[in-house]
Amino acid sequence: MDKSRREALKQGVTLATGLGLAGSYGNRLFAIGKKTAPSDRVNLALIGCRNRGYHVLENHLKLADTKCVALCDVDSEVLEKRSAEIKEKYGQKPKVYTDYRKMLENKDIDAVIIGTPDHWHCLQLVHACEAGKDVYVEKPMANSIEECNVMVNATRKYKRVVQVGQQQRSSRHWQEIMKTIQSTKLGKLRKVEMWANFNYGVGGEKVSDSPVPKSVDYNLWLGPAPKRKTFNTGRFHGNWRMWWDYGGGLMTDWGVHLIDMGLWAGPVSGAPQVTLAYGDNLSFPDHARETYDTMSVTWPLTDYIMTWEHTAGTQNGPFDKPYGIRFICDKATILADRSGYKTIPEWDQQRETHQAEAEEVKRYSTEYDMHAGNFIDCIKSREDPICTVEDGRRVALYAHMANIAVRTGELKLQWDDANNRFAGSDKANQYIAPKYREPWVLPQV
Repeated sequence: MDKSRREALKQGVTLATGLGLAGSYGNRLFAIGKKTAPSDRVNLALIGCRNRGYHVLENHLKLADTKCVALCDVDSEVLEKRSAEIKEKYGQKPKVYTDYRKMLENKDIDAVIIGTPDHWHCLQLVHACEAGKDVYVEKPMANSIEECNVMVNATRKYKRVVQVGQQQRSSRHWQEIMKTIQSTKLGKLRKVEMWANFNYGVGGEKVSDSPVPKSVDYNLWLGPAPKRKTFNTGRFHGNWRMWWDYGGGLMTDWGVHLIDMGLWAGPVSGAPQVTLAYGDNLSFPDHARETYDTMSVTWPLTDYIMTWEHTAGTQNGPFDKPYGIRFICDKATILADRSGYKTIPEWDQQRETHQAEAEEVKRYSTEYDMHAGNFIDCIKSREDPICTVEDGRRVALYAHMANIAVRTGELKLQWDDANNRFAGSDKANQYIAPKYREPWVLPQV
């Protein structure tokens, strides 16, 4: 984006704040049926159009000051389908690309949404930053610790606005929870317990290898990941997340959302000093996966304890919730998920009264849309968004370290953040940085 266009965008922005936190969107106009001056419009491009990436794009296109000018996907069928939908629903005709590097040469693009599998996030973000584009990158921020480090460096070196797709930070009820806990009116926060149990965590049913679909550039889909001699749908659309080369299972998928809330409550600004974890594949042998269907993790933090549990292949959990989080304080516990939260007070036996006020709040904001609005406002203001690249790195480290502890069999890992390595574990240190397949190279920023 050239300087004059950026200044025009900046002049048109109206920033809103809520509960002392960055937020926007509430007073925005919806895009459909509204007109905005081209000089005040942010031109968006999407890399990875099949599922989550496309939904994120639609959250942005609800805003009157956005336009989709480019789509990129290695599957021509997906690309054709999404291009037609954009034209039908929004009256826009984006240019289409199969190679994101060619797309980034398009000078009309202001910002890029990255919705590809996790192993692609680092390269695409760095290249977008180098090209002068701002970036919305889906979570987890990357598929390894070192890739997260590189992405932070690139964001700051090229002075880009990067929003990480941990959209719960933009939700009003999660913001209220953080304000309540940090006010200490419920007493000291002592423990944060998180869980997420979903059927998809066991991967897809085992199937035989098959030919690569004619519409797919499979070599480009693999990118920096190791070359595969055969193609299997069990490692592809909808299933890639359960294979280490491309994702980290439930731990890095749902885990980052809830871990982010657990850290925000502190607030905790650093990487975990100690990670204790056990996991295994204990069930569903007819399903294909490498990541673990069953995990238990503990992070002993400076001021409180944080735990994670998942049992993939089940759809239930504590309080009859498939996922959730408990913030346990001296005077009350807050039980929360995306539908809202409930404050459960402790009983004071001497005074014969509750130590806090019981409260139940239903969800009253759409964090997906709020997160998109915050990103667009920050593109114009050049301020940091509500989920910075540092926020994305921090929570990704907690999730990756849990997986690494189990993969190595170490079960307990100690992290030396100053030197970006595990103390006393050569096996764990081998998992810090990925080995990219030629000709791809892990960027040095």
